Amino acid sequence: MQLARASTYHRRKAGPSNAFRYSVDYVLCDMEADARLPWFMSRNRRNLASVWDRDHGGERGAGTGAAWVRRVLDSHNIGAQLAACRILLLAQPRMAGYLFNPVSFWLVTDEDDTVRAFIAEVNNTMGDRHSYLCHHTDLRPIRPEDTMTARKVFHVSPFQEIKGTYRFNLTFKPDSFMVRIDLDQGERGFLATLTGTRLPLTSARILHSGLRRPLGSLRVVALIHWQAVKLLIKGAPFKKRPLPPSNEVST
Repeated sequence: MQLARASTYHRRKAGPSNAFRYSVDYVLCDMEADARLPWFMSRNRRNLASVWDRDHGGERGAGTGAAWVRRVLDSHNIGAQLAACRILLLAQPRMAGYLFNPVSFWLVTDEDDTVRAFIAEVNNTMGDRHSYLCHHTDLRPIRPEDTMTARKVFHVSPFQEIKGTYRFNLTFKPDSFMVRIDLDQGERGFLATLTGTRLPLTSARILHSGLRRPLGSLRVVALIHWQAVKLLIKGAPFKKRPLPPSNEVST
């Protein structure tokens, strides 16, 4: 397990202008490995920081972690070809028991960290979740210059329509990572990036993160609502929440 010191950036392409950047701590976990963890980090157990299988993979609060990813790969007829791959999770951990991840990434990689497929696990603040599976048809490595696409079918923001195409670019190196998400809705949409450094996970770094951002992902929720208030003040049209799609994964 590693710590990922990250920065996220969001910018609207049209309508009332709005852009922001803030720092955030993620962890990178091999979800099928039984790793020894530092004092302040636990797996499926309470601690200052923790990662729980139930928080990821499937229904919110009732996830099954990497087992769900394997089922998704099988259901899309690529499980056998990727059976030897590792299942890594890039996500914010629970801090003092609280968690909200706007987006987490399941990375299906070879032993050398070559990414063969990934799943963007998207949550909104209304309790819904939907995931997007991306891979090349021949399962060749996903390179930084490769643009992976998925049709938007899930309501995330009341200031964005459910239409258009997500364009993902992923860079995954031994010491860093970058995810670029460009929502193409013609002249509208948004650009988001998540850029971070991969570091050894130590008790000192966990404690530092806890002291620097003691509210963890609760701070993220507060920032999301603050940006919503700013958009309302600027006159951005507000759209009601529709029902989420019936299928939990799309491509």
